[in-house]
Amino acid sequence: MNVLILCTGNSCRSQMAEAILQKEIGSQGKIFSAGLKPQQVNKYAIKVMAEIGYDISNNTSNHIDEYKQITFDYIITVCSNADENCPMISGNTAKVHIPFDDPADASGTDDKILDEFRRVRDEIKSRLINWLNSL
Repeated sequence: MNVLILCTGNSCRSQMAEAILQKEIGSQGKIFSAGLKPQQVNKYAIKVMAEIGYDISNNTSNHIDEYKQITFDYIITVCSNADENCPMISGNTAKVHIPFDDPADASGTDDKILDEFRRVRDEIKSRLINWLNSL
């Protein structure tokens, strides 16, 4: 099973979702993530994922066009922008919208920002594992 996680920036939510789903699905498939307007992987996403044993420090943000040659079973959009602007899906690809708040919008002290990233990370993990279990 090939799954693409699509977001606007491919810097936070989709990066966390990719790592979580890849670990859960193991050798049964390949998880990719991309953005409509890729940005650098967020340092807070890297930090909160490391706290629970995921190393995304070497991940890169990728543009969706980089994956045109791959046939996906599912495209999961994790933000409204990606859901509304998802390129046309061909074949048997199913689009699933599972939105999450953007932790990059958090402000305040580092501790407050990290708390928001942790909250979103935990929500991503819970909801995506539930989605996998429903298949």
